[in-house]
Amino acid sequence: MHGIDFIQDLAVILTVAAAVGWACQRIGLSVVVGFLVAGIVVGPHTPPFSLVTDPDRIDTAAQVGLVFLMFGIGLRLSVRKLRRLGPALLAAVFASALVMYFLSRLLGLALGWSNPESLFLAGMLMISSSAIISKILHETGATHERSGQLAMGVSVLEDVVAVVMLTLLNSIVQFGGAAHGVPVMETLGKLGAFIVLAGVAGLLVVPWLLKRMSISADGELQTLGLAGLLFALALVAQRAGYSLALGAFLLGTIVAETPHRTQVERTFEGMRDVFSAVFFVAIGMQIDLHLLWEAGWLIIGVAAFTFLARTLAATTGLTLIGTPTKDALRAGMAVTPIGEFSFIIAQLGVTHEVVPPKFYPLAVGVSLLTTLGAPALTRRSEQIADAVLVRQPRWLETCLQYYQNWLERIQRRQSRNLLWQLSRKRIVQVGVGVLFVTGLVVFSKQLFALVEGWLGRDWLFPHGIEVIFWAALVLMTLAPLVAIWRNLSAMALLYAEVSTKGHARQKTLRPIVETSLKLAAGVALFMWLLTILPDESTAKWLLLLSGLFAAVALFVLRRKLIYWHSELEVELQEMLATETKMTATTAPWLRPHEDWNLHIADCLLPDLADCQGRKISELGLRTKFGCSVVGIERQGFMISLPTPETVLYPRDKVLLMGTIEQVQGGKKFLGAVSGTPAAISVFEEVSMEALMVPLWSRAVRRTLGEIAPMKAHGVLVAGINRSGVRILNPRAEEVLQAGDEVLALGTPAQIRDFKAWLREEPAAEG
Repeated sequence: MHGIDFIQDLAVILTVAAAVGWACQRIGLSVVVGFLVAGIVVGPHTPPFSLVTDPDRIDTAAQVGLVFLMFGIGLRLSVRKLRRLGPALLAAVFASALVMYFLSRLLGLALGWSNPESLFLAGMLMISSSAIISKILHETGATHERSGQLAMGVSVLEDVVAVVMLTLLNSIVQFGGAAHGVPVMETLGKLGAFIVLAGVAGLLVVPWLLKRMSISADGELQTLGLAGLLFALALVAQRAGYSLALGAFLLGTIVAETPHRTQVERTFEGMRDVFSAVFFVAIGMQIDLHLLWEAGWLIIGVAAFTFLARTLAATTGLTLIGTPTKDALRAGMAVTPIGEFSFIIAQLGVTHEVVPPKFYPLAVGVSLLTTLGAPALTRRSEQIADAVLVRQPRWLETCLQYYQNWLERIQRRQSRNLLWQLSRKRIVQVGVGVLFVTGLVVFSKQLFALVEGWLGRDWLFPHGIEVIFWAALVLMTLAPLVAIWRNLSAMALLYAEVSTKGHARQKTLRPIVETSLKLAAGVALFMWLLTILPDESTAKWLLLLSGLFAAVALFVLRRKLIYWHSELEVELQEMLATETKMTATTAPWLRPHEDWNLHIADCLLPDLADCQGRKISELGLRTKFGCSVVGIERQGFMISLPTPETVLYPRDKVLLMGTIEQVQGGKKFLGAVSGTPAAISVFEEVSMEALMVPLWSRAVRRTLGEIAPMKAHGVLVAGINRSGVRILNPRAEEVLQAGDEVLALGTPAQIRDFKAWLREEPAAEG
């Protein structure tokens, strides 16, 4: 029974992952290392310990785990975060990727490897593991240091590099390993078009769907609906010629733009942890220990190369954007571990026989060694950076100082460039519009096949679906095309004004320059549309015919199209509005000051934390350890500079400020779990019961305020029935009388206690 066998495999995977992961955590290693080792131990290549042997089931487990892992990575990356990180850091990551690419190609050449093998090696080593790096930064307390923030930003942006590399390497696989035959620009253009098309469609559909579900559906149905969307978009990406990872990653970035992000993270936290572990264990199961042993020296050598090359590449990229050399060096040492994307790239090459089988254990072995070495390297990064800077040549220090001063002058000059400031937004809008239309047209064949399979070719009338689909496609592209042309026209007017300003014949030259620029833009648009039209003659003629009708409709609906596009643009901009969060990147007052030896670290309170339900003032953190609580993140909401009366609750993320020793002591104290059983919740036992006040009751002729049932018995009096007259939510001044029927709210024990008290005679008092 295949289903039972798969469940058995999952049971083995999760049990072994939990055991080995716990052991690694106890000795201070990353749990990812434990997951990989667990997979190697119980996989099919290590008899007699092989508990999971079927390759198909292992591959299925890996694919399911990959979807949830990439969704979690996407949730940490959003357009808002990219905007906060800024284009400078993006340029640094791009430069770092180029340096790492050429260094890896040189290593492949030195090892005598073929061109595809060198390319796949570069793909494996160019991308760090954001999941592993975030864990290491948290464990070493470097999350809120300047170098830690830079390292986290680099690792997040390298996820984007990973998506691009996966697409390019997938194209190499399709071309049979002939890297020189891969149309790189065409491949990147299609990837950009697919991402923009899926992103715009997702930003319009997913937030609306989540909002409707949050109003009309409970949490269970919301989780089911989002999980269905997750697998659906992963399949869409796979059908479009990409990987499941891309679709899951895209949905994560889309959800990250919505107000439902915190809720989704909380809902999927358990599933993400479970299936991420499944992915890493499944990766380990596919490793042959014999190949790992045979490639031992190669793995050690490539790991040493990775430590040096990745540090050099990241340091170079960050230095190019003006980052102080010490911070750049420390961040470079923190981004050395490789991980999940490297496994996917190695698996892609080995599965399609583009690279030899040794690449798979090579990726896992290098990941293990870099993950083991990175924590020690990160902890000692300041001392290593100081030692390197002391020994750097004088001429290099002078050149770097001159370059940073020059860069500052360029940045100040650019901020005063009015032409760039006015046209920057329009350039972005034109780029997004071009990619959106390209995506619609380039992937129209797949969309048409999907619609045709759903409705049939002759829907409504012969060849009806064909005519309706292409006509609808043209109508969908009209609004963005009008917007592209309006932006280009505005930029032509702006450039003509600036270029002829101060000229003696400005009034004559300005319209000539403007018309020439518009003519050039029109020709470029025509050539672009001609390039992306489908090759099929039927589709091309239908598009051209629909275009003629569209040209006529353009004059009639021109104002309406402009209005629709403006509404769409406003809606998208509202979704992408920059969100202010209290972090060390957005709140300058939270940044540690090295001269004062102040550091910031966050601590997540466990569910059974001893400090839960206590006020900050009661904990005495400043008295005991010398650190202070400067912020609390609770369910996605930020409490900046909380008062001493603020109560801490389970799952609060607390920001502590102090020296390294003070912060570590505070973290250990807040995370302490003594194992004392917590009070059992009686929430489900709360009920209402009607109680009769007897003639002899001590409550007769006394007010509710005097009785104080809530204080004395924990019972709330919700109502009084007096001779058929019901008094709901009575006030404290209400006097009880004999024969009153009191509606009491509480647990069974509390109600029994209150009932016994009501039945006692006054003589029994005192």
